[in-house]
Amino acid sequence: MKSKIIFAALLISLKVNAQQKDSISLLFNEDKLTYKQFVIPAVLITGGLLMKNTPMNTNLQTDFRKVLGEDFHNKIDNYVQYEALLQIYGGRYLGLKPKNDALRQTINIVVSNAIMGGIVQSMKFSFKELRPDGTDELSFPSGHTATAFTNASVLFYEYKDANIWYASSGYLFAAATGFLRIANNKHYTSDVLAGAGIGTAVGLAVSYWSPFKSLTLGKNKTHALIYPQIGTNYGIGLLLKN
Repeated sequence: MKSKIIFAALLISLKVNAQQKDSISLLFNEDKLTYKQFVIPAVLITGGLLMKNTPMNTNLQTDFRKVLGEDFHNKIDNYVQYEALLQIYGGRYLGLKPKNDALRQTINIVVSNAIMGGIVQSMKFSFKELRPDGTDELSFPSGHTATAFTNASVLFYEYKDANIWYASSGYLFAAATGFLRIANNKHYTSDVLAGAGIGTAVGLAVSYWSPFKSLTLGKNKTHALIYPQIGTNYGIGLLLKN
């Protein structure tokens, strides 16, 4: 009963915020960072915290496994989490004008992912929640989901004025990453909600803050590129070229 009340409260909060005059598109289209941009991330994080260790969380996981099959497993979520990076750098080649050049985009990506990673890892070792598949105690929150939503938020900020549909598309891949983490039995729904909230909040905050705005490397034009590192370990690489 308690889990149903929590879920209902979460849905009501999302519905009320969606119906307000300042809708999600208006929130993210503001030129200055305000508390309004953090309403949805706060709801997601709170929802994740409230759902932790509840029958509803466990039941959702069981239902997912029943629908997809107990043997369902793939590694595509290890790649999809970085999809927004390709769009951030590739948008300009599609004729869209981003807010920043490649160097500043790279700085925002590096800083936002570093902050997000620090928050996620500290929470993982603090909560020590056992994963659904029992492999370790680093389930809450979902790092893959947080990474995907962090980069999707940077993408949104960069192209929201150029093409709202292109800018928003990163969130579809981010949501798919979260879904796959649950489907692969690596995370509970609560882990994914919290990861999505953390990633969105950090990605937007760093994009609006845009650290090291005045940084230039030499007199020549500097090209910067972020790329995913996939192998034994997963991470992000940085390439700078004059």
